[in-house]
Amino acid sequence: MNQTMEVLLKRKSIRAYEEREISPEVRSEILQATLRAPTAGNLMLYSILDVTDQAIKDRLAVTCDHQPFIARAPMVWVFLADYQRWYDYFLASNVEGLCARKNMPLEKPQEGDLFLACCDALIAAQNAVIAAEALGVGSCYIGDIMEQYETHKQIFDLPQYVFPICMLVFGYPTQQQKDRAHTTRFDEKFVVFENQYHRLDQAEYDEMFARHVERLPKGKAMEDVENFGQFMYLQKFGAEYSLEMRRSVRAILKTWVG
Repeated sequence: MNQTMEVLLKRKSIRAYEEREISPEVRSEILQATLRAPTAGNLMLYSILDVTDQAIKDRLAVTCDHQPFIARAPMVWVFLADYQRWYDYFLASNVEGLCARKNMPLEKPQEGDLFLACCDALIAAQNAVIAAEALGVGSCYIGDIMEQYETHKQIFDLPQYVFPICMLVFGYPTQQQKDRAHTTRFDEKFVVFENQYHRLDQAEYDEMFARHVERLPKGKAMEDVENFGQFMYLQKFGAEYSLEMRRSVRAILKTWVG
């Protein structure tokens, strides 16, 4: 098998690490691959926070939905959707004067610019994940960094046009993690459609989730739950952390557009 394909297909999220540091050389290789990620208009609308302060790691392990392994990760990177750098450069370049001469308003970053910056940051993050995997370093995405915006804004001193869209934790996987089976993915026929979107019917949902239904837990977790859809709603979509994420994202949108 092609080596790149092998890396992509064998990769899985790693949440337990050997007590082994990531060398500066390996870190540099991961970073160089990260910075070569595709980016809209070559603008690089993202920044990366390399979190080396253990006190901050400890705090993130709490603020990001109480996940202790974050504090134990040898390397923690927070990916920021960042339009502040360009907007500050525009102001430093007297774009205000340019707009006045051309009798046009000075545009400020809006929702579309935030979405584009989020895309840039996430594409860079995925480059980091694959580069790390190729070097034997495991990783795990932490989407919970989008929660508690006000707290994370204060921790990292984030200005108006910067938003933490994801966090990656890295480390060498333990043997147990190496041996752990891959999680399943949906069959491509439920994900890949030709030319037009296809809304699934009940029979297709039954087939799509058949394996998941077989692995439903027993006992208290299933109280008042009739099927896998209800179980997942309570576990994910309707869970407290999801409610906080939505509140937090609304807060950043309000801050971003002013």
